[in-house]
Amino acid sequence: MITVSEALSRILDLAATMPPETVPIASAAGRVLADSVRARRDQPPFRTSAMDGYAVRGEDAVARTELRVIGTSAAGHGFSGTVGAGEAIRIFTGAPVPAGADRVVIQEDVTRDGNLVTLRGELDSSTHVRPVGSDFRVGTEITAPRRLRPSDLALLASMNVDRVAVAKRPTVALISTGDELVMPGGTPGPDQIVASNAFGLKAMLEDQGARARILPIARDDVACLRTAFELAEGADLVVTIGGASVGDHDLVASVTEELGMELSFLKIAMRPGKPVMAGRLAGHAMIGLPGNPVSSLVCCHVFMLPLIRAMLGLERGPAQRYRAPLSRGIGPNGPREHYMRARLSGDGIAPFDRQDSGLLTVLGQANALLIRPVGDGPREAGESVDYIPI
Repeated sequence: MITVSEALSRILDLAATMPPETVPIASAAGRVLADSVRARRDQPPFRTSAMDGYAVRGEDAVARTELRVIGTSAAGHGFSGTVGAGEAIRIFTGAPVPAGADRVVIQEDVTRDGNLVTLRGELDSSTHVRPVGSDFRVGTEITAPRRLRPSDLALLASMNVDRVAVAKRPTVALISTGDELVMPGGTPGPDQIVASNAFGLKAMLEDQGARARILPIARDDVACLRTAFELAEGADLVVTIGGASVGDHDLVASVTEELGMELSFLKIAMRPGKPVMAGRLAGHAMIGLPGNPVSSLVCCHVFMLPLIRAMLGLERGPAQRYRAPLSRGIGPNGPREHYMRARLSGDGIAPFDRQDSGLLTVLGQANALLIRPVGDGPREAGESVDYIPI
């Protein structure tokens, strides 16, 4: 068995960075920017009023001064003339500030009578004018790689960028194995259960930017497993669920060996998730996960999501860890790194009493994985521990 950190390092070595593809920004939400982008215009492209009011010359912005209104500037319809001494332009937020004016007096500081306005006794000190390029200039760069958020897309649009190069979504083939499985909605026999792991894995992987395909269940038969791998052809990552252990019906390791898999490792000193294998098959990454549902989903958090991020060109490394105080004491840990389902609250973090790897209900109630190092001693309430949010 190898350590969790060594296993992750070897898995990340399998990551092939996805090639870029160009998409409209309307389809780029959540995608990973592959090439840096530069603004094609200044923002704002002209001096802009930050308030509704009156555009005037700075020297005329004096308390109780009377000015003559000679026109209007609205968004999309600027005033083409020049503001002279003793003159004002009615202006609205977002409208161009006309030539000659360098100050906007807010409408609350003005009284108007026909075409005459009188400035009130006390004026604020702000000009209420946004200079050209005060947000960004031509050439301002959005650097890659980065996962594009809604605010990024709004920024790209304002830069007059309509298409961007993003990392192609890695395709993941999910193969559930075992005679005991039936798909949801089916009718399980007396010795069968409903397959669940692939659906949780698909949701997790696609949330990180992958495109996951759930293939038909592969029975505990060499020919059936071979067919499943044929169906996975073209995937950037092949993931088997179950069958990676050493039982009589655990055939994944032997079949993949026959298919020419370059094995990276088999078994990890972790709990849950000891029977994990990884390697390269037909030029692509392949991971064999345990069949226990909690084990497979925990391994996805620890290994597969970092792998997907690396394939998308993002940071290469483990899932980000955080620290929190224990809300109650816990006993010592054993010889395997333990990822305990836990609940993080305002009082701190505490693991659930039941940690069986088959209990999806416990995982459903958890919002964190509390990480116990190998041989970690007993911990008292208030001591800080590492965790991964889930």
